[in-house]
Amino acid sequence: MHVPIMAEMAASGENPDVLFWVGCAGSFDQRAQKITKAFVSILDKVGIKYAILGKEEMCTGDPARRAGNEFMFQMMAYQNINILNGYGIKKIVTACPHCFNTLKNEYPELGGNYEVIHHATFLQQLIDEGRIKMTGSGSFKGKKITYHDSCYLGRANNVYEAPRKVLEALDASLVEMKRCKTNGLCCGAGGAQMFKEEEKGTTRINLERTTEALETGAAVIAAACPFCNTMMTDGVKNSNKEDDVKVLDIAELVAASMQ
Repeated sequence: MHVPIMAEMAASGENPDVLFWVGCAGSFDQRAQKITKAFVSILDKVGIKYAILGKEEMCTGDPARRAGNEFMFQMMAYQNINILNGYGIKKIVTACPHCFNTLKNEYPELGGNYEVIHHATFLQQLIDEGRIKMTGSGSFKGKKITYHDSCYLGRANNVYEAPRKVLEALDASLVEMKRCKTNGLCCGAGGAQMFKEEEKGTTRINLERTTEALETGAAVIAAACPFCNTMMTDGVKNSNKEDDVKVLDIAELVAASMQ
């Protein structure tokens, strides 16, 4: 795939309408790379003028701050802010709620002020504007889909309706888990838990959450976060349901259903 790099664009005197912040998961995790590719294919199809930072992009520092390493967080943040401000970036879209929350709510106090949009909201806007058109006979038409709210998208930033509106555009049957929206349950990866040894307890959080999703009878568990995707996929595998239930990002669902 040809993905425009910010440095190349700037060298030719161009500016993108939006900077796509890929994030660590979207760059390095094999499963999350598919989400990145799906989102890029949508941007290409719709004709959005975008770019990525490529090798100039560092981790936002979210896991470092959540794990208590404030010094490391600020070092990473300042480096990113210098690069973003150097290019005069105004608008950022990202498929990771952790990156979204950090760039939107935590970078301003360090001098990084941008319009930051999560890809769920961005996709909803494109659907509302009629720029994304779904095929009449999409592969998810009539299928039961349940949506898992990411903590950093939902409770931290109040983004509940956008991903659901995107799923409704697929003509699918949206079924909610008992715990959803403001009452949603974490997938178990937030707050840097993804990167540390688990603490002893009776049940793994991701298994409890996946059980709630499977109880809805949905054929697809939709997520809007690479961490949630990993945790829910592990839960589905643990239940030996990977042949019956797919865990997909909303970008993958849209990319597979576009005209």
